[in-house]
Amino acid sequence: MAKVTYYVVLPFIRNEEGDLFAIEAEEALDVAKAKFRAFNMVGHKRGDDVIVGAIAFSRTGDPATGDFGDALILSRHGEAPENLEGIE
Repeated sequence: MAKVTYYVVLPFIRNEEGDLFAIEAEEALDVAKAKFRAFNMVGHKRGDDVIVGAIAFSRTGDPATGDFGDALILSRHGEAPENLEGIE
């Protein structure tokens, strides 16, 4: 199967201890929409929590085999880690 690229927005909140914590990611249709969504979600509430930061990133690979390359960070907004290492 051909390779595909997924565009993802990963929001972050602070837990009760004050640690940065990733919450449920959202898929976007393209680069521009991922960057726009990441920028605009910072400061908005998700449930009882306020989103303090977001990262827009892409991953390219073959969904049939599950073989994907490393994530490419497209943009960072607010309080967000420098990279995606260790984030699940």
